[in-house]
This record gives sequence, structure tokens and C-alpha cells, in this order.
Amino acid sequence: MSFALIADDPDAPAGTWVHWVLYNLPATVAELPENVAQVETLDLGGARQGRNDFHRPGYGGPCPPHGPAHRYFFKLYALDVTLQLRSAAQKKDLEAAMQGHTLAMAQLVGTYARRKR
Repeated sequence: MSFALIADDPDAPAGTWVHWVLYNLPATVAELPENVAQVETLDLGGARQGRNDFHRPGYGGPCPPHGPAHRYFFKLYALDVTLQLRSAAQKKDLEAAMQGHTLAMAQLVGTYARRKR
């Protein structure tokens, strides 16, 4: 059993922007440390990070254009397997690999806006 996390912004001007792709997080991990390293393999029982839309592994924080708030979806999946994905996997790769293996899903939505000064 493992967890996977996808964080994205469906309100981005060019369409949904992927901020984080994390998978193979062991089910024994109850929390993530602050400032998770932006590397493909983490020191968390073999957890892996795929490529976000900033073209790098790890979490890329919010940076919406000035204007209305954007919604940031953090979707956590409980899986019945550890996934075998190629290096630099993207959201679409993770979603395809999770097909038929999702036991449960939880979602947290936050909002963030940059205002003109």
C-alpha cells in the first residue's frame, strides 16, 4: 500500500497547472517535513516526485497572476500498490498508473491570490 499526491491549479490562465506529483509514499508516513527537497527520490521510504509544470521534481508553490483568487487542489490517493513509473513521470502518467488501484481519495482545496499594491 502507498499514497500518491497531486496538487494542481485549475484556474491557471493556460489551463490546469500542476504544482506537485508525489507517489510511492509509504502508508507508514503520517506527515511530510517542511521544505521537501526538489529531487526525484526522497528519504521517505522510496517516495518519488514526478515532474510538475515548472519542469522539475518537487513542489512548486502558487504564483497566480494578479486578480481573482485561484483554487489549489491537493488530492491524496490511497493505493493498493507501489507504482512502477519511469523517471520524470508527469500527472497524466501517475493518473494512468493509479487506474484500478485507488482505495480512497481525500481532497483539500485552498485559495490564493496576488493583489496589486
